[in-house]
Amino acid sequence: MLAFLLAPLYFLINWYVLRLAMRWMGACHKYFQSKWFCRGFVGAYLFMALTPLTSFIVHKGVLHRLLKLLNNYWLGIFLYTLLVLFGAGLTRILLKRTKRISQDFLEYRKTFAAAGGICVFLITLLSIYGIFHARYIHTAKYAVEIQKECWGREDLRIIVAGDLHLGYSVGEEQMRRMVEAINACDGDLVCLTGDIFDNEYNAISHPERIASVLREIKSTYGVYACWGNHDLNEKLLAGFSFPSGEVRKEDPRMKEFLEAADITLLSDEVLLVDDAFCLAGRKDPSMVKKMRESRESPEELLGNLNKDIPVIVMDHQPSQLEELAEAGADLDLSGHTHDGQMFPGNLTVRLGWKNPCGLLQVGDMTSIVTSGVGVWGPAMRVGTESEIVEILVHFTENP
Repeated sequence: MLAFLLAPLYFLINWYVLRLAMRWMGACHKYFQSKWFCRGFVGAYLFMALTPLTSFIVHKGVLHRLLKLLNNYWLGIFLYTLLVLFGAGLTRILLKRTKRISQDFLEYRKTFAAAGGICVFLITLLSIYGIFHARYIHTAKYAVEIQKECWGREDLRIIVAGDLHLGYSVGEEQMRRMVEAINACDGDLVCLTGDIFDNEYNAISHPERIASVLREIKSTYGVYACWGNHDLNEKLLAGFSFPSGEVRKEDPRMKEFLEAADITLLSDEVLLVDDAFCLAGRKDPSMVKKMRESRESPEELLGNLNKDIPVIVMDHQPSQLEELAEAGADLDLSGHTHDGQMFPGNLTVRLGWKNPCGLLQVGDMTSIVTSGVGVWGPAMRVGTESEIVEILVHFTENP
C-alpha cells in the first residue's frame, strides 16, 4: 500500500529531475538541445527510473536479473541526486538572500552550467564511492566480560556476521572476502545473525559454489545462524512487500543451502555447546507474522536454562533487549539495522532502535549489533561499514 501511495510522488520528482537535467545539458552545449539527443536521453532516464516497476513485473529470466541489478544501483544514485540537488537549491537560496553575489551572475547560463557540473561530479563521486566501499569488509572488535564460569575456558572468541543478503548485489566474491576476514580472526564460535538471503532464493548465482565457500569457515565450535525478516521468498517493489491472504512458507532450498554450507540453524532453539555455554537462536518476528506462526518470548526460550553458565542469544532484530536481559541472557547478538547503510540513514536509524549498531550494556546483558556484511536495496554504503564483528568474551567468577 505504501508503495502505491508514494508512486505519484516518485514520478513527480523524476519529472522535475529530468527537466532540470535537460535544462542543464542545454546550457552546456547546443548538441544537447537536439531532438535526437533529447529523445535518447529521456528514453534512457525513463528506463532507469522505471526499473523498480519493470523488475517487479518481469519476474523471471536474464532480463529480470538485469533489471534488478540496475534497480539496485539506480536507487542509490537517485537518492544522492535528490540530496545533491537539495543542497544546490538551498545554497542558491542562501546566496540570493545574502545578496553577496549579484542576481545576474546567479541567472547567468555559464553559472548554471558550472553549478550543474559540480552537482553531477558530486553525484558520480558519492555513487562510485558507495558501490566500491560496500565491498570492503571491516572487522569491528569488542571486549565483553561475563561474570560466570565457562567450563574449561577463560575466554571465548565469537565472530558475528549478519545481513549477508545473498542475491543480486551480494554473491560469491563478497562471501570469499567474508570467509577470509572470519578465518583471520581465528574464532571459537561463528554466529550468522539473520538475513542470509534477500527475499528471493533464485536471485543467488551458483548457490552450490557459495555454499562451498562458506564451508571453508574455520572455528572451534562451528557456525550457527538464526533467520531474519528477509529469509523468506517475497516479491518486492522498490523494497516494499505487499500484504496478501496467503500464508508465507519457508523455501526448503534455504535450509538445504545452510546444511550444504555446514551451518546449523537455531529457530527458537537452544543448544548446549561443549557443556560450557548455551547458544540460543530466535525466530524473527516479521517472518513468523507472515507465516502465521508464533515465536517464544525470551522467558519461554530461556526460562528453564541453567543460568550458572553463559547464555548467548542470536536475535536478528535488536528488540526486546530488556526482556532478554531479565530472562537471563548474558550476550545478545543482532543485525538488521545495517547501521542505516547510507547517509543520511546512518543518522536517522538512531531514532528507531535503542542499539542501532555497536555495543550497549542493558542490565547484566551486553547487546552487540553488527552493521552487516551485505547490502539491502541500493548496492552502496556511504557513512557506514560492511563488517564482521570479533568479540573477545572474558569469563570471571561472580565476586
